[in-house]
Amino acid sequence: MPIKVLIADDHVFYREGVRALLGSVHEIEVVGEANDGEEAIAQASDRKPNVILMDLKMPGMNGIDATRRIHETHPNIGVLVITMFDDDDSVFAAMRAGARGYLLKDADKDEVVRAIVAVERGEAIFSPAIAQRMMQYFSSSPSALSKKNQPDEFAELTERELEILDLIAQGHNNLTISNKLSLSIKTVQNYVSSILTKLQVADRSQAIVRAREAGLGKGD
Repeated sequence: MPIKVLIADDHVFYREGVRALLGSVHEIEVVGEANDGEEAIAQASDRKPNVILMDLKMPGMNGIDATRRIHETHPNIGVLVITMFDDDDSVFAAMRAGARGYLLKDADKDEVVRAIVAVERGEAIFSPAIAQRMMQYFSSSPSALSKKNQPDEFAELTERELEILDLIAQGHNNLTISNKLSLSIKTVQNYVSSILTKLQVADRSQAIVRAREAGLGKGD
């Protein structure tokens, strides 16, 4: 029997493209489409898909919350996140919610099909870029960035934000940081904006002062 797939994405053009892409794959059958998280949850119950291709950013209920709800009520359904967002917070949030895989939207047909088959079998699957970054993330945990050693005023920062703040305090610009961490410029910009907001500072220079006072920015 073919693997039944539900596509959850708020962009009609993208859903149609994925449906057309999978239409020629004999072992896969697209059984429905959803425009947001609520529709994905409803169709998970109605259509009983084996795998849901889940976007993260959708109007109303987002893909993370929808994944969590579906995992709680239908743990046999495999959720494969396909998104444009490659930041660690999104990846780890999806995994914590119960997603079995994470691909970026630039994945080609063969990669998507392999991921669907793997997720249906209960395997965990990541795009090569995401897998490499996860290995880098877990293999590097400088003591200066340890949660238990961080200043109280930095308590709201995530591990990745602390890592980026440390690089900012070393004097690196966004392009250098993006190359060092294998992140897109846009993702780094989003992190920097979040850091400034959480630290309640007006600009990058104030963040550097705060970081250096806390012992960050010394490098290896």
